[in-house]
Amino acid sequence: MMEGLTFLKLGGSVITNKRGQEAADLSAIRSLAEDLHAAHAARPGQRLLLGHGSGSFGHLYAARYGIHTGLSENDDWIGFALTSAAALRLNRIVVDVLLNMGVPALSLQPSASLCCEHRSIVGWNTEAIEVALRRGLVPVIHGDVAFDHGQGCAIISTETLFTHLALHTRLRPARIVLVGEEGVYTADPRKDPTARLIPFITTANISQVLEQVGGSHAVDVTGGMRSKVEAMWNLVQQVPELEIHLIGSRTGLLRRVLSGEPVPEGTVIRR
Repeated sequence: MMEGLTFLKLGGSVITNKRGQEAADLSAIRSLAEDLHAAHAARPGQRLLLGHGSGSFGHLYAARYGIHTGLSENDDWIGFALTSAAALRLNRIVVDVLLNMGVPALSLQPSASLCCEHRSIVGWNTEAIEVALRRGLVPVIHGDVAFDHGQGCAIISTETLFTHLALHTRLRPARIVLVGEEGVYTADPRKDPTARLIPFITTANISQVLEQVGGSHAVDVTGGMRSKVEAMWNLVQQVPELEIHLIGSRTGLLRRVLSGEPVPEGTVIRR
């Protein structure tokens, strides 16, 4: 276990306009980069692994070509390549903004070193991530395509990448911070004005929460909010000391969470 390690995900719906096509939200990316830089400067010894979603870059190509459902050897694989290229374009934007802000970000493409079987990771050489962290860098991974022994190809979400790292490598985090929705609600707050924020998800209420939360609000081939909460809850069961924070992207929130300051917003998942 690498002491004091934090996994941080910037959601695709935060850093892009998911209803557009390859529409990066540069102002949001810069704001989050400023928060990251401030937190990194305040706690320079903090180890951070950053991941991000593909938003309006990768998801549209994946859905258009059915990459998430698989391809056979004889299919046209151009969609696989297009999806990969789109995810990389967004990754380059994110990493360049971080570097310009003074964050020592290093892009590490997951699909170059992992393979799957029926959408589950069965092999991933993560030595470069470990070395980067020991050198004080911030490795940046992202939701990506993958070759899949069971269905030809698959989409591997950032949450799936985090789960594999936490359970099957020495990179076990003390906490995971997901920047996206402002938290988990009893209903979709965009549609139901009576929706209430759920500040904590624990053993006492997880069944009720999973019944209440739905999918995402745009094209997302990785399953939406329910699948994310379920995946994170399963991870907490296997890493009992882990805390998972879901927060919005309002300026200052990320800095406060990474700095260990109290944040009266968002949702915390823990046992």
